[in-house]
Amino acid sequence: MKLKRVVVTGLGAVTPLGNTVPELWDSVVNGKSGAAPITHFDTTMFKTKFACEVKNFDGAEFIDRKEVRKMDLYSQYAIVAADEAIADAKIDIEKEDLDKIGVIFGVGIGGIKTFEDEVLGYAKTKDTIGPKFNPFFIPKMIADIAPGHISIKYGFRGPNFTTTSACASSTNAIVDAFNYIRLGKANIIVTGGAEATVTEAGVGGFSSMHAISTRNDSPETASRPFSASRDGFVIGEGSACLILEEYEHAKARGAKIYAELAGCGLSADAHHITAPHPEGLGAMLVMKNALEDAEMQPEDIDYINVHGTSTPLGDIAETKAIKELFGESAYKLNISSSKSMTGHLLGATGALEAIICVLSIKNDIVTPTINFTEGDEDPEIDYKLNFTFNKAQKREVRAALSNTFGFGGHNASVIFKKMS
Repeated sequence: MKLKRVVVTGLGAVTPLGNTVPELWDSVVNGKSGAAPITHFDTTMFKTKFACEVKNFDGAEFIDRKEVRKMDLYSQYAIVAADEAIADAKIDIEKEDLDKIGVIFGVGIGGIKTFEDEVLGYAKTKDTIGPKFNPFFIPKMIADIAPGHISIKYGFRGPNFTTTSACASSTNAIVDAFNYIRLGKANIIVTGGAEATVTEAGVGGFSSMHAISTRNDSPETASRPFSASRDGFVIGEGSACLILEEYEHAKARGAKIYAELAGCGLSADAHHITAPHPEGLGAMLVMKNALEDAEMQPEDIDYINVHGTSTPLGDIAETKAIKELFGESAYKLNISSSKSMTGHLLGATGALEAIICVLSIKNDIVTPTINFTEGDEDPEIDYKLNFTFNKAQKREVRAALSNTFGFGGHNASVIFKKMS
């Protein structure tokens, strides 16, 4: 069976750096940070008091108010991002076979704010009025509900589910969507990820692990991948969505094509529940698998959007993996971490970074890794590599690889390339 080609025909985003794709792209090209003091809750008793929150967002501006009350914030982000992507792709619902359009979204945690509110409310009232829960508690909270909402809104009856693999979740969603389309199981899949974990439990939980930065005096510079002074990631929230489409189907309807999804890779570290393999073995394997799937060589890649979380162990392990796999070609690459600007959107981060890769290919611009300063070099990191520090760089981007790694040792990589 000959596999079908898969292309990107639409993009949508709700992010800490803008609530549309053009706003996001302008911000990341110009090296802006989305980090700021947390407004979602009182941080007085918290060690970390900042995050990359979505700003100026009201779901009721896009979704019927009655429906908004039935949705956790992460589902609202997902629907708005999907709306933008579907409109961008100019999908004519009246002319499409809706049985062949699916929705596959990734989420790492799901409706954590809904869970907090309902359980805390129960704790306050259980001894007086007994168990009293909102009837929408479960459908608001569960991690699979966002693609359900999207499919119901548009009538898409194709494959519909959520992937959950921690911070690799939305990249896994893209991988699954890619495979369904190239196997002929769908013509179009709305794919991506969503997360809304800037909550007391979310921030408190990651803080207790010492996973997030405590640089409260300078939130905008807290995410500093590949710097010696990095002290953890900056938690973020939002959603990112891509329309993946079978190439001949896209061509037949005259769709604009951003890039081709050339190949995907998956692997496991098989090492530790939260720490990466110290030599980056899982990271190297997942990139190797993606290259093999795409039938490409290391020298074919011009840009790697790294996982690059600004954690002490992760940045070193990923750098080692790149050097080991790419050899001398590693020094011809541009490498950058979008998380230095967007923060870490957990289950949504892979889709967000996939969008940045696609736009880097379209515009021949590599977005920067911000917040690096001279004198803050880590002796474990090779600075002969081009980390695209502090300023975007113009260059031809024939192909871009995006890495995402999650707690549990889950690794997923995707490769996009210019159409040929």
